[in-house]
Amino acid sequence: MDRIDAMRAFVAVVTEGSFSNAANTLQLSPQLVSKYVSKLEEQLNIRLLNRTTRKVSLTEAGSHYFGHAQQILLNIDDMESQLGGLQQNPKGVLRISAPVSFALKHMAKLITDFQMRYPLVTVDLQLTDRKVDIVEEGFDVALRIGQLKNSSLIAKKVAPIRVVLCAAPEYLNKHGTPTQPKDLEHHRYLHYSYMNMDSKDNIHQLLKAKYLKQGSEFRSNNGDVLVEAAIAGAGLVLQPTFIISEAISSGKLVVVLPEIEPEALGLYAVYAHRKLLPHKVRCFIDFMEGYYGTPPYWDESIP
Repeated sequence: MDRIDAMRAFVAVVTEGSFSNAANTLQLSPQLVSKYVSKLEEQLNIRLLNRTTRKVSLTEAGSHYFGHAQQILLNIDDMESQLGGLQQNPKGVLRISAPVSFALKHMAKLITDFQMRYPLVTVDLQLTDRKVDIVEEGFDVALRIGQLKNSSLIAKKVAPIRVVLCAAPEYLNKHGTPTQPKDLEHHRYLHYSYMNMDSKDNIHQLLKAKYLKQGSEFRSNNGDVLVEAAIAGAGLVLQPTFIISEAISSGKLVVVLPEIEPEALGLYAVYAHRKLLPHKVRCFIDFMEGYYGTPPYWDESIP
């Protein structure tokens, strides 16, 4: 027996003055209302109502229980009303984890536009290129870039992510422009620490072989630093276009070997549960869908 349902039946009987009136109010049969109250008395091991053929009246214990039960039900109804309001007008703190470079370049306007639409949502955006544990670390949603493997988490693709190999014109004038993959062996490579070299793309395999054979003269866990180093003439860099597109558009960097461009990755919104998803999370995920365009705006100037 559901204790709350039984409590509602008892309060309705007292308020309405009879089992039949309570049954009409609750849209239940009089027999079921009577059963609820009897079971409640059994569980409490005390009589709550005096019953006669004409009327019901509260016992002393019943009068005491009625006041408390009425307050409990009011609190429950108030809580449910507030939760319903959250579903209609999302509010509260939305904790998001996102990659450093992507967030710095492309999330400030997204968050601003999102909060203009949903002004009651407070956003706590934490930047890290580390793969966070969403549940353990208390994040509502994480943005991840890559080719996601099977997981217990739910992932929704937000945008494709192109990755291109580039170098500065001055570097290429000095060291030569690679015209075929094997030419990469003679060039300096700027290595991103989190790059997945297990990919089957030719360019990844070539760079992996070079890296294992000679080591990398410069490696970093931040793509922006590597791109700036490439602009300064330090060597070849393989980075996503959301970081590197401005440098390509301005002529500071040139795409090398576009014919072996790696398979596109994806930007994903990752969250823990599909069912009973908090409305603030659902609104954010839906808001992100299509926000960056197809193709994403940072790719519009890149062939």
